[in-house]
Amino acid sequence: MVENKKTWRTSGALIAAATAGAFGVGLFASPAQAHTPVWEVTCSQVSLDLTNYGSKADNTVTVTVDGKDLLPTATFQNDFHKKLDLPEHSKELQVRLVVKAADGDQYSRDETKTAPVCEGSTPKPSDTPKPTPSKPADSATPTPSDKPSTATSSAAAVPSSKPSADSGDLAETGSSSATPLIAGAAAVVIVAGGGLVWATRKRRSAAQG
Repeated sequence: MVENKKTWRTSGALIAAATAGAFGVGLFASPAQAHTPVWEVTCSQVSLDLTNYGSKADNTVTVTVDGKDLLPTATFQNDFHKKLDLPEHSKELQVRLVVKAADGDQYSRDETKTAPVCEGSTPKPSDTPKPTPSKPADSATPTPSDKPSTATSSAAAVPSSKPSADSGDLAETGSSSATPLIAGAAAVVIVAGGGLVWATRKRRSAAQG
């Protein structure tokens, strides 16, 4: 009987020690397992699910993309759930999550993930202006200086049909065909005049004698 009692006591002590040890381990392990920072990054979105951070003090969370704030520092108690839309991008983005736990830095998080480029997205065109091709000069079109003068060509092509009024008189250099008749008539008049003078004088002499 005595040996049996000792055996039960020993077994009971071992069971009690094991139970206490397990309970102690559970107490120490529970705070570490309580904080659950779960977050995911896709090509277009960031999902935050922070749970079991306690409600005795304020915890903080910040999200940045390539050094720029996507979620400015926000405070929360116990849980924080949020979805953030990423800006359009043609290259990979670096997304950083910073969580500061109020019950100790050992539960804080500072992690970085990469956001890939979404399929089907087109990169933005370059801002460099494209050179404008120059138009070739139209050699078939004559310049105003190459066109002949219409007035000059018309005057040269159509000769004048009207003779000058003075051209006939200047060309005649001989005497007119009526000149001999005029000279003969003048001689007759002179002779007739001389005969009349002679007859008149003869009559006067006869009358006086």
